[in-house]
Amino acid sequence: MAKSKSNIVKKLGELPATAICGNDITSSCFYVSALAIAYAGQYAFISLLLVALVLFFFRKIYGEAVGALPLNGGAYNILLNTTSKENASIAACLTILSYMATAVISASTAMNYLHSIFPHFPVIVATMLLLTFFMLLTIVGISESSKVATVIFLVNILSIAILIIAGIYYITTNGIEIGKVNFNTPTKGSLAHALFLGFSMGMLGVTGFETSSNFVEEQKDGVFPKTLKNMWILVTIINPAIALIGVLVMPIGEIANYQDSFLSFLGRKSGGDWLAMIISVDAAIVLSGAVLTAFIGVNGLMKRMTLDRIFPQSLLKENKKGSSPRIIIVFYLLCLSILFLTAGEIGPLAGVYTISFLSVMAFFGFGNLLLKIKRARLPRPTRAAPSIVLLGILGIILALYGNVKVHPAYLVVFLQYFIPAMLIIYFFLKRKSVMHYSLQYVNQIFDTIQRLSAFSRFHLQKEMKKLTKQPFVYFTKGDNIATLNKVIIYVRDNEITQQLKIVAVLNEEHELSETFVRDFEALDRAYPDIKIEFITIKGVFGPEIIDRLSREWRIPKNFMFIGSPGDHFPHAVQDLGGVRLII
Repeated sequence: MAKSKSNIVKKLGELPATAICGNDITSSCFYVSALAIAYAGQYAFISLLLVALVLFFFRKIYGEAVGALPLNGGAYNILLNTTSKENASIAACLTILSYMATAVISASTAMNYLHSIFPHFPVIVATMLLLTFFMLLTIVGISESSKVATVIFLVNILSIAILIIAGIYYITTNGIEIGKVNFNTPTKGSLAHALFLGFSMGMLGVTGFETSSNFVEEQKDGVFPKTLKNMWILVTIINPAIALIGVLVMPIGEIANYQDSFLSFLGRKSGGDWLAMIISVDAAIVLSGAVLTAFIGVNGLMKRMTLDRIFPQSLLKENKKGSSPRIIIVFYLLCLSILFLTAGEIGPLAGVYTISFLSVMAFFGFGNLLLKIKRARLPRPTRAAPSIVLLGILGIILALYGNVKVHPAYLVVFLQYFIPAMLIIYFFLKRKSVMHYSLQYVNQIFDTIQRLSAFSRFHLQKEMKKLTKQPFVYFTKGDNIATLNKVIIYVRDNEITQQLKIVAVLNEEHELSETFVRDFEALDRAYPDIKIEFITIKGVFGPEIIDRLSREWRIPKNFMFIGSPGDHFPHAVQDLGGVRLII
C-alpha cells in the first residue's frame, strides 16, 4: 500500500485552485457564445444568464455536499458515502469519460487555433505533443502544475477583458445599427423555444465547475467555496457579455459563418488584426489549460477510486511530489487512443463530452438529496434548500433533453464509449466473483492436465486470498444489533473481504451490556463467510485513535467505517483521514 504524502504536499490557495478549474470554465467562451447565438439568436445572452442561474443553484449544491464530505472524488465521493459503490462507480465512469473528452477536444481545438495562424504544422502530432507535455507536468506535482495554470488563467482573463472593452468602445463609436437589425430579425420558432435551445447549448459552457470537488483535499481550508463563487462570477459576466457584444457588432448570419473562431473575428471587427491575433493565441493557451484541468481532476478521482480498491492497487505508487504517475499515464494513454480512433475529429467526441458532463452534474444533485435524507445529522458549513436542489437538477435534465433533441446521434456515440468503460469498471468491482468462476472453469477445462490445473488453481486461490484477507473496520457507538446487521450486509455486498473488525471505543464509565454481547455472538454465527471480531478500546473516539489503529493494524483509513456523526461530534469528517460513512 502506497503511503500518503498529503501531509508534505503544499496545499493550494484561492488563486491557483480557481485557476486550475477556471481555465476549463473560461475556455468555454471561445465556443459557447457563438453556439448559443446559433440557436437563440439575438437573445442568446438571456439564455446564458439562465445558465448562470442554474450554476448559482449548483454553487449551493456543491457547497453543501463537499462541505459535509470534503474528500476527493466529486460525485463519486458523495454517492459512495450515501449509496452503494456500484452506483458511485457509474458517476465516476461518467466523470472519467468527461475528462477524457475534455482533454482531447481542448487539445485538438487549441492546436486548430494555432494552425489557423501557423498552417504548416500537423494538428494531430501537435495535439499528441500537447497531451504529453501536460501529462509530464501533472506527474511533476499539483503545486508546480498550479503555477502554470495560474499564468494561463491570468493571461486569459486579461485577453477577454481587452476584447470586451474593445467591443464596448466599438459600439459607442459606431452606434448600434447592426444591433437594431439583429434584434428586429425574427427567431427560429417561438422565443421560448429559441431560449430553451440556447440554454441547452449554453450549459456546455460550465464544464470545469465540477473539477474543484475532485481535488478538494489539495486545497487549503475554506478555499473550495471560494473557487465555486469565482467560477460562477466569471460565467455570469463573460459569456452573456460576449454574446450581447457579438450581436451588437456583427450580423447574426456572419456569426454563423465564423462559429468555430467567433472570438477571433469579433476581435478583428472591434479592434483590428492585432486583437484577433491576441485572441487566437489566447484561445490556444487557455484551451491548453483546460487539458491540465482534466489531468489534475482525473488524478484526484482515480486515486480515490484506487484507494477504494476499484482499480488495481499498483496504480497508487507515488513519486516524491505526491502525485501518482501510473494513474496519470493510464489516463494519458486513454486520451491518445481516443485521439487516434477519432482522427482528431471533434464531432464524435462532442456526444461523449456533452452527455457525460451534464450527467455528472445531475448525479451530484441527486447525491445532495441523498445526503439530506441519509446523512441529515452530518455537520456541514452551508445548506442548499431542497427547492434549490430540485431546480438545479431540473435545469440539468432540460439541458440534457435539449442537447439530445438537437443532436440525437450524440446519445449513440456516448453509449459506444460509456458501455465498454462501465463494463471494465464493473469487472474490477466484481473481480472476486470473476476469479471464483474462473477457478471453476479452470478446474473443469484442465482437470485432465493436472500440472497446469494445479498451477492455475494455486495462483487464482492466491489472488482470491489476497483480496479477501484485507480487514475492514467499523467503529460502533454501541449500536443495536439491527444496525450492526446493516453494516455487515453493506460490507458483504460492497467490499471484497472476509474479515471485519467491529470496534467500540468506550470511556472509563461506559460498559457494554451482556445482552449486546450475546446478540453479537448470534450475529457472528449468522455470517459464517465473514470473520467478525468484536474489540473494545478504552478512550475517546477521534483522529488519534483512528491513526493509531490504522498504523498498528496496517489498515488504510478509507477501509474504516462509521455511522453519520451528529451535530455534537467534536471533529470534522475530513479530520478523520478518509473514514467512510455507511450508516
